[in-house]
Amino acid sequence: MTLRIAVGGIHTECSTSSPVLMQPEDFRVLRGRELLNADYFNFLDADDVDHLPLLHARAVPGGPVARHTYEAFKAEFLELLKASLSLDGLYLAMHGAMNVEGMDDAEGDWISAARAVVGPDMPIAASYDLHGNVTQKIIDQLDIFAGYRTAPHIDVRETMVRAWSMLIRTLTTGEKPGIAWAPVPVLLPGERTSTEDEPAKSLYAKLPDHDAAEGIWDANLMVGYVWADEPRGTACAVVTATDKAAAKAAAESIAQSYWQARQDFQFGPFTAPLEEVLELAEKAETKPVILADSGDNPTGGGVGDRADVLKALLARNFEGAVIGGITDRPAVEACFKAGAGSTLRLTIGGSLDPASPSVEVDAQVVSLDDPGSEPERQAVVKIAEVTVILAARRRPYHNIADFTRHGIDPATVRLLVVKSGYLSPELAPIANPNLMALTDGVINQDIERISNKRRQRPCYPFQKDFEFTAEARYSSRWIDRP
Repeated sequence: MTLRIAVGGIHTECSTSSPVLMQPEDFRVLRGRELLNADYFNFLDADDVDHLPLLHARAVPGGPVARHTYEAFKAEFLELLKASLSLDGLYLAMHGAMNVEGMDDAEGDWISAARAVVGPDMPIAASYDLHGNVTQKIIDQLDIFAGYRTAPHIDVRETMVRAWSMLIRTLTTGEKPGIAWAPVPVLLPGERTSTEDEPAKSLYAKLPDHDAAEGIWDANLMVGYVWADEPRGTACAVVTATDKAAAKAAAESIAQSYWQARQDFQFGPFTAPLEEVLELAEKAETKPVILADSGDNPTGGGVGDRADVLKALLARNFEGAVIGGITDRPAVEACFKAGAGSTLRLTIGGSLDPASPSVEVDAQVVSLDDPGSEPERQAVVKIAEVTVILAARRRPYHNIADFTRHGIDPATVRLLVVKSGYLSPELAPIANPNLMALTDGVINQDIERISNKRRQRPCYPFQKDFEFTAEARYSSRWIDRP
């Protein structure tokens, strides 16, 4: 028998402090055969399975998704889902930290809408980023759940395969898994919960032991997303299993262990205010020093258009720094108009968020990069002894190729500035040393001072003096099942 399995989803992360709403053009949308041919989904190649691609929309993290953008994607996804019926299963590749204008649980809305289309009997599997937020509404729609186990995320494909494989397992064996989850009233930034560092490293290393237990299919520890001031924000344990008692025990054990470790989480790299970090960078005799501008990190929801680090470097007359990069489409357009080799007066910064600091400088246009689409244009400029890569659209500079594309070898740079928190898997190995600056921005690492009007209370570290004992909850789809 050939199984008919539909695939789709929506994947982004949204800071509610950002004033820059995500629009349709911010998303990379895969439809139909393009979805199946994408590297992201090329594991969907199995005998006796008819893979039915729907729609998958993915965006660099940022501000909330404009309501009309979300509704249009959801409507298209649901129409494609209806047209694919009848089905044997549905796989959703999600993130879990999307915020939509006027909506507190966007993933819950999306997954519930899908469940309404496919009916109560069809298994639905979902993969999540470990920085996603989970709710009872989400859990009640699902049969299978798998979350990343690494941050930085080097197991994205592995996680998607875990979710997909469990879906194939239930469809081919007849085993019917369910989900138990245990919320933990803790919300910490990813920069303090990296799985490269303790205690997260040990906590995540124990998850495969839970997987190996009788009746357990997959165990997860979700850190959650701290920069969305919304009621659902929480860490949690999520367990997919066929044995309810085993699932409950595992979820409560994982959740309690996270609670007990809550005070032990620290930043991995050396972390300090910007000026202190720049003092160290100036004195360093090694290279490349890599400075992470943590408050404006686009992969965490930062706007990406702040020029405060550039301003500080110029004030110090710093020589040999490369900043990759600052989002400023007007500045990029001005550089293209002036041409390579020209010098012009530029305002850099604050092009998206009026609250972002900017600088007025005389800049020499070193090179222009035009891949054929104006939003993808980049310009490299030199300001005194500082080189800056300017981008027309929001994007990170976390890969070696992001720099070598412009003739810059990151390994030879005295100081490389990237808008990042913990460094990417490509940059971390060459950092000598790795310094994280506690900079301002919509994902400021000083989380105890960010807006906190709507999160559940109590929640550590916003409140500290309270007790907690983990208590697992089941998916409503599992409660009445024998």
